[in-house]
Amino acid sequence: MSKVLVVDDSPTEIFQFKDILENLGHEVITADNGRDGVEKATIHLPDLVLMDIVMPGMNGFQATRNICRAAETKHIPVIIVSSKDQETDKVWGVRQGAKGYITKPVDREELISVINKLL
Repeated sequence: MSKVLVVDDSPTEIFQFKDILENLGHEVITADNGRDGVEKATIHLPDLVLMDIVMPGMNGFQATRNICRAAETKHIPVIIVSSKDQETDKVWGVRQGAKGYITKPVDREELISVINKLL
């Protein structure tokens, strides 16, 4: 089906997203920090990115901004998936270019719905 990049510093979260996405038939690429996520988005040009916020080095807001503003990756929709659930976080995520914002713990059906809407 589609190629999805999952950017999260938690091996548990990556495993969970990979399981859901692969069961839906998607190819999954992973990165464990924002800088790696931006690099892999540029190299692999995925159809969608799931982006955590709180990560070492470049955080998810910075990585989202980089992906959404770079000429070669600006067409790729980014969904922020974070435990940060304040309205200001959601507004800031959208201002960085995110097309969706899901709070953790992730509801499987909500995640699938948002992914299907953007792919």
